[in-house]
Amino acid sequence: MAEFRRKKKKICQLCAGKHLDYKDENLKKYVSMDKGKILPRRITGACARHQRYIAGEIKKARIIALLPFVK
Repeated sequence: MAEFRRKKKKICQLCAGKHLDYKDENLKKYVSMDKGKILPRRITGACARHQRYIAGEIKKARIIALLPFVK
């Protein structure tokens, strides 16, 4: 039988001390490439609190035209 290897649990980067703001270029890594949707927690590795924060910052950036609504 094949042995299964557990995936390493992702650590929330924002809990680890990384700072994120609506003006950052790093917001693009939390948005999907093809449709421009906000990526879910299971992909970003953010905790629930910081995932809500990321979503809010992305929405702010979209409103002031730093990020597109649709790709």
